[in-house]
Amino acid sequence: MSEIADMTDAQLAAHLAETAGQILLQVRDSAMFTGKALGKAGDETANQFLVHALRAQRPEDGLLSEESKDTKERLGKSRVWIVDPVDGTREYGEERSDWAVHVGLAIDGRASVGAVALPGLGDGAVLRTDRPAITSEYNGAPRLVVSRTRPAREALAVAKAIEGELVEMGSAGAKAMAVVRGDAEIYLHSGGQYEWDSCAPVAVALAHGLHCSRIDGSPLVYNQEDTWLPDLLICKPEFADEILRLVRELGPDTSAEN
Repeated sequence: MSEIADMTDAQLAAHLAETAGQILLQVRDSAMFTGKALGKAGDETANQFLVHALRAQRPEDGLLSEESKDTKERLGKSRVWIVDPVDGTREYGEERSDWAVHVGLAIDGRASVGAVALPGLGDGAVLRTDRPAITSEYNGAPRLVVSRTRPAREALAVAKAIEGELVEMGSAGAKAMAVVRGDAEIYLHSGGQYEWDSCAPVAVALAHGLHCSRIDGSPLVYNQEDTWLPDLLICKPEFADEILRLVRELGPDTSAEN
């Protein structure tokens, strides 16, 4: 118990993300559930563990989870844990590999500490803010990770402009970590997300030296009363200025008005 009590925030985030990932694999391997029922069971089980663990280990901090009823209590706190027990519930329910567990800590509105587990990959991968890794060099066409079903208009336009390659992937965490791991260079999303979709991935990406912002270049701010975040850009720093310029030149999407 003393080892747990002495954990830093980053160590705690990584431990919780990894353990929740193991729990989710056990729920899946039990063969008690399939499809949407598997996703629901996994979400609820992992959430129970994460919420109870954080309240036990960091009782003074605020907490925001996708799977728990939100309250305004967190708004008055400097430190707020923001978690997504299963990012990519559909992918998890379909027994795909592109889903994640997010455990992030926002301090004064900034994604500061976090870990993202990728249990579906089968290699125990946990990307964390206290252990940034150096990825190998890549000299091919820029790779942009996009939704399997709804690739962002801006991402499609940017990919065309820079002659990039589109890589379809499931959850937001899986996409963001593809850039962190060096499997892609750009994650541009404009379809809307919530704070729990990006807090931990953004914290990890920043720790690895990546650019993270809204698609207009403004900072990503967390622990807001409205947890909706319309868009984000995570990319290697050398692409940031050009992508932001291209998005600015593309202008707002008016397709809904026509």
